[in-house]
Amino acid sequence: MKASVIIPAYNAEQTIGKCMNALRKQTFKDFEVIIVDDGSKDGTAKIAAGFKGVKVLRQKNAGPATARNKGAKQAKGEIIVFLDSDCVAEKNWLEQMVAPFENQDISGVQGVYKNKQKELIARFTHLEIEQRYSKMAKQEFIDFIGSYSAAYKKKVFDEMEGFDTSFPMASGEDTDLSFRINKAGYKMVFNQRAAVYHFHPISLKKYLKVKFFRAYWRTKLYGKHSEKMLKDSYTSQTVKLQTGIFYLICLSLFMAPFGFNGIYFAGILFGALLVSTVPFAIWAGGHDFAVGLIAPPLIVARTVMFGFGLAIGFIKQLRETV
Repeated sequence: MKASVIIPAYNAEQTIGKCMNALRKQTFKDFEVIIVDDGSKDGTAKIAAGFKGVKVLRQKNAGPATARNKGAKQAKGEIIVFLDSDCVAEKNWLEQMVAPFENQDISGVQGVYKNKQKELIARFTHLEIEQRYSKMAKQEFIDFIGSYSAAYKKKVFDEMEGFDTSFPMASGEDTDLSFRINKAGYKMVFNQRAAVYHFHPISLKKYLKVKFFRAYWRTKLYGKHSEKMLKDSYTSQTVKLQTGIFYLICLSLFMAPFGFNGIYFAGILFGALLVSTVPFAIWAGGHDFAVGLIAPPLIVARTVMFGFGLAIGFIKQLRETV
């Protein structure tokens, strides 16, 4: 068998059917499907079992890293492909995911998100991702693969011992695996033609919550891969700059009661933060005018969440190592 598509699923009864129906229409046919029900409390497993030929595994709720590893152990394909249960693949998605492996030097492939949502927050989120894709598209090889549309040679995945299950949620376990594969000298590529449709958060509260926890768990990731703090093929350097400015603003305000003209410097720094949002706002506005207008305040709010997430995550990691 050429490929094994592995789908971790938790309370996914609203989306797993659409996900599976899209897989049944794939132009590439030499594959199996393994769904790992991660302790769902709804009808996910029952719906999944209704699809002929699909292998359904079950486990107590332990997170997507554990679920993906469980599926990979049962996989018969020489290529392991991961897909999220809330993603709907285009009909040539799997064909495009496996195509780069015709080059024997390639060990991993990253696909892309597409999106049809009309909500403003979702459109903003997608343009954030699109800008990162434009960065990855310029690189011959990458060091980042997101597990929502990911493929690996099974022998390489097994050599890396899969995902690190100490990441308890969708929190950087895929980035960690990518970094380990990259360190081992294997090559990974980005394929813009391998697309899946996905739903992004539509509320500001949910969007900011996602950003907080991604930053929170990034401290664990950087604890394992400190050299990636400076640069990787996916993360925007501007985001790092903005987070640094946020911390300087906090420091200036903290020093204000001690005679330091902190409020003045904080104002200047906040102006610099706003200026740093302009390039993305202009770029986004060229694609979606409304998103361009809301980009500056959203980026400021995102930066605050990143800043707090990193700080709290760092404190947690520090306490665990002491």
